[in-house]
Amino acid sequence: MIYLMRHGEIETSGEKRYVGQKDLPLSRRGISQAKAWSARLKDIPFDRILCSGLSRTQETARIIAGSRPLPVESLAGFREINLGTWDGELMATIKKREPEAWHQRGENLAGFRPPGGESFADLQERALPLLNRVASSARGNVLVVAHAGVNRAMLCGILGMPLGNLFSIAQDYACLNLLRYKNTWTVKAMNLTMP
Repeated sequence: MIYLMRHGEIETSGEKRYVGQKDLPLSRRGISQAKAWSARLKDIPFDRILCSGLSRTQETARIIAGSRPLPVESLAGFREINLGTWDGELMATIKKREPEAWHQRGENLAGFRPPGGESFADLQERALPLLNRVASSARGNVLVVAHAGVNRAMLCGILGMPLGNLFSIAQDYACLNLLRYKNTWTVKAMNLTMP
């Protein structure tokens, strides 16, 4: 079974902002979310624990790993979308400063690349084959802690959904998706959260 998670809540100003590969830490609430999952998953025998390498996924994975004698492995292919010059910017700022690009993104969500960044199609092309390799070589349960954009892009591919619909897949902070792979994918659950 693949336990695909989104990292816990991060420190933000509360305003709507583009957050891609900018390395932001977990908030206190994010740490609490990871601790809750650690307690809930304590009896699951993981063979591997993977993350994207950004600190918010590393910290979430380490907390969930708890006292398990497993390393937390960082795989850059699971990093969040590269938003280029838009990373960290307020959405309102981009809409005002780059209205044409803002409009293009809305018209072509899957293929649009912000300046210096990648598209969701690019993201899916790097992340989904990695998840397929991890799943096909897994001997048991694998925890993968990644990001909302990455998870949505991979889930679109697994479910055969058009990538332009990725925002119809909810991925709350610290959510869990349960996936089984036996030559083909089965989605057992999506966007499970702790109360």
